[in-house]
Amino acid sequence: MLLAKDGIFPITRDSTGRLKPHLPASGFHFPGTIQGEGKLCGVPSLFIRLAGCNLHCQWRTKDGNISSCDTAYASFRLEGTQSATVEEICQTLMHNRAHIRHVVITGGEPFLQAMELRALCRQVKEELHFHVTVESNATLFDPEAAQYIDLFSLSPKLPSSQAGKQVLHPATIQQFIDIARDKGKDFQLKFVYSCEQDIADIENLLKQLRHWQNEDVLLMPLGGNWEDMRLHCLKTLEHCIQKGWRYCDRLHLSLFGEKAGV
Repeated sequence: MLLAKDGIFPITRDSTGRLKPHLPASGFHFPGTIQGEGKLCGVPSLFIRLAGCNLHCQWRTKDGNISSCDTAYASFRLEGTQSATVEEICQTLMHNRAHIRHVVITGGEPFLQAMELRALCRQVKEELHFHVTVESNATLFDPEAAQYIDLFSLSPKLPSSQAGKQVLHPATIQQFIDIARDKGKDFQLKFVYSCEQDIADIENLLKQLRHWQNEDVLLMPLGGNWEDMRLHCLKTLEHCIQKGWRYCDRLHLSLFGEKAGV
């Protein structure tokens, strides 16, 4: 599999069980971090970041600046990528699991590597017995991989993301929702709020979807740093309260700042 530069994080041992020469980016002497966003915010987790994305997102902030994807190094401006087999990834997880029971597979866009993702999710779920979250932009779906995933963290990109003409795929999103409802899994629809038009676009999308509830809809203020987030926090909160949606914080930013691998 093609991994981003932070790969599997935060970890203290490699796939052979040997101690790594440097502390993880978290600064702790032990592996693991917390999920910083969504329904499982605050839950101790290990992350696997896959490289490559089919979208190129950038937003305009309220003060007129451009806010690009906060993981561009893993998406469209690849740097420091690395390759690893599914077996090597799973061995690394085993040597760093301690009391951690949640694994988050993120990107980039994980479903671009659908064949490898199937094998990875199956082993992480059935052999290592982790709870598996996959974070996706919800433009691609693979039913075989989906059966081994516990939480579909879907981040549909609204037109304000400037990612291209066809950024929303209601039929694909519905596939995720349907398998979640049919198989007792969970999902979340996590949107970035950058401007008032986003609310109309979200409501239009929701009208095209079935079997969701307000608690499944999360709104997150735009910003890969505190300064940009501060510009959008209160309006995001206002809309969440008025619509009955969840406010989605970015806890990792408040704990670690803009560092990768935390």
